[in-house]
Amino acid sequence: MSSANDDAPTADPYATIGFALKQAQQALRNRMDSGLREIGLTTPQYAVLAFLEVEAGASNAMLARRAFVTPQTMQAILVALERAGFIARTPHAEHGRVQSTELTASGRGVLEAASAIVADAEARLRNAVAPLDPPAVTAMLLRLAEALR
Repeated sequence: MSSANDDAPTADPYATIGFALKQAQQALRNRMDSGLREIGLTTPQYAVLAFLEVEAGASNAMLARRAFVTPQTMQAILVALERAGFIARTPHAEHGRVQSTELTASGRGVLEAASAIVADAEARLRNAVAPLDPPAVTAMLLRLAEALR
């Protein structure tokens, strides 16, 4: 049964779904940043490498969306990854100004190490939601994100 106060703001602004989500997101980001820093990557750089493994040749714009950064920031990330030898960029065959981006052998190697770090963070999340079903928790979080769009 719902009460008239269900939609009222809580007396404690820190006891909200939004604040709890932000705390969880920040803790995940800190965990990933810390581990990835040890192998010379940032979390957005990892996101780029991981997406390129699935979608070789992805555009700057697509990579920016996947890494939650602006296209301008993505350009800087790509330059750093290219200088490190983790990616190679070539002009797109059909679109002259578009660069096609792919992993190099070195990029695949660092991605393997990075994936182990990220898998550890994911395992911690899965353990923390027990005994709930991780796919159900994921679906709920995606519903929350969609409700705010």
